[in-house]
Amino acid sequence: MFVGCTIFLFLVDKIYEIIHMLEKLAVNAQVNLVYVETILKIIGIAYIAEFAAQITKDAGQGAIASKIELAGKILILAMAIPILTVMIETIIKLIPS
Repeated sequence: MFVGCTIFLFLVDKIYEIIHMLEKLAVNAQVNLVYVETILKIIGIAYIAEFAAQITKDAGQGAIASKIELAGKILILAMAIPILTVMIETIIKLIPS
């Protein structure tokens, strides 16, 4: 667990650079930053859930690991609903009536 946290702390600067680059791209493309922030949160949840599940598997708690993975997937789905709604509305507007 200590090694995993140490590696993560070593990569924090690179993660910050990636997030900053994505925000610049979103501003240049005139994309609402709320959507970019939501996507970044979803990615963060996915990484944290995967990390936690791997730690619990290493501790011999496979059942708990599968519950952590399920919780991560449900959180991701819940956070993605506004983005999916906007995408569906946009597609419906493009379809001729």
